[in-house]
Amino acid sequence: MFRVSVVALQLIELCVSSVVHLLYGFYIFSSAVAGDLSLALNDFIFRSNTEPSIRDEQFGDNDLPPIVLVHGIFGFGKGRLGGLSYFAGAEKKDEKVLVPDLGSLTSIYDRARELFYYLKGGQVDYGEEHSKACGHTQFGRLYELGHYPQWDEDHPIHFVGHSAGAQVIRVLQQMLADKAFRGYENTSENWVLSVTSLSGAFNGTTRAYLDGMQPEDGKSMKSICLLQLLRFGVIIYDWMDIPFLKYYYNFGFDHYNMSWKKAGIWGLVDLLLGNSGPFASGDWILPDLTIQGSLRLNSHLNTFPSTYYFSYATKRTRNFLGYTVPSNVLGIHPLLFIRVLQMCQWRHPPDVSPPFKGYRDEDWWDNDGALNTVSMTHPRLPVEHPSRFVVEDSECQPLQPGIWYYKVVEGDHILFIVNRERAGVQFDLIYDSIFERCRKHVFRKIPTMPDHVQ
Repeated sequence: MFRVSVVALQLIELCVSSVVHLLYGFYIFSSAVAGDLSLALNDFIFRSNTEPSIRDEQFGDNDLPPIVLVHGIFGFGKGRLGGLSYFAGAEKKDEKVLVPDLGSLTSIYDRARELFYYLKGGQVDYGEEHSKACGHTQFGRLYELGHYPQWDEDHPIHFVGHSAGAQVIRVLQQMLADKAFRGYENTSENWVLSVTSLSGAFNGTTRAYLDGMQPEDGKSMKSICLLQLLRFGVIIYDWMDIPFLKYYYNFGFDHYNMSWKKAGIWGLVDLLLGNSGPFASGDWILPDLTIQGSLRLNSHLNTFPSTYYFSYATKRTRNFLGYTVPSNVLGIHPLLFIRVLQMCQWRHPPDVSPPFKGYRDEDWWDNDGALNTVSMTHPRLPVEHPSRFVVEDSECQPLQPGIWYYKVVEGDHILFIVNRERAGVQFDLIYDSIFERCRKHVFRKIPTMPDHVQ
């Protein structure tokens, strides 16, 4: 009986992995991480069947601020996907690192709210006005104990965000500045010590239109497209509400009550027809990743004078005889290569108004297979924020807050995540420089650090 149960468990794990891979296939990670995930899944199936904990450590009150790694779209935190590390083990480079598990497809706004309560503790409050407008419950997951409850202006945090995770951090910082959390009247932008972006989605991506978002408004989807298949799959997955599957991987829409227990058959029909749920209200990640959606977000976001900002933009293209083409074919995952090529050739529909004044297709051709390089360097739209291009870290010493220091790195969109071996020595060089910067060069008061990081 026990052996049959183990076999059944393994089959379930293989099935859910296939579902996740299929859904990834409709956006960034698709086949780009299929082989990488299969290796980790194989390790998971044949290791001990002890259930992993998805709770990170809680840190005591000392002068060394934690570094919080924030995943991007389709991402996951510690303990999901059988213990696979989204950041490919980078969190092991320092003793005070947190890797929160946020909604993988929820909106930037919802994820920023979740991140706050993950750190401070308490039940996630999405806000009454927002919840009513979007048609979901006001309260979400409960964190009985925050992972860094002492977080405040005297105990600020370093944040590192990949892809959409970088925008989540910016929105969270603005919420802190606006004192947007009920019961926390003392928040400020100075709760954030530094922001580091890895292939950050600051200004949107033309990839969103290729996958099915309407270039007319950046909010709605085309009737027939990959994103419609994604929508269908996510609704079915959440409606089935199988506890083991949701524990293994969760898209983050629990506050929409889409399970069969609460929605029923007619609720499922309503969801699939697009009359209810996150895809009907637009309260999910893709509208935030269009150029128009980023403009809407950025119009309310500031770069603050006491925070340090860094950005690594990735690029897998080059100019050849006047054309933008994929570079270093062997360095791009075989199926991510197709997306690099498509984005090189993107043309905004001539019968549709451009997303902003001064838009030019050629500015958006350089890309990493998921985001346009011009979008990743620093916030540019609707107003360009202070920035400085750097080649060597020594060029920007001593560091100044309130400026986006940015580098352009040769690599595709998954250079910093999932598969450390694939990135090679570049992975360690980049993460080592990030952690060293956080520990040695970025502070408002001189910290007391352990000997091994001095």
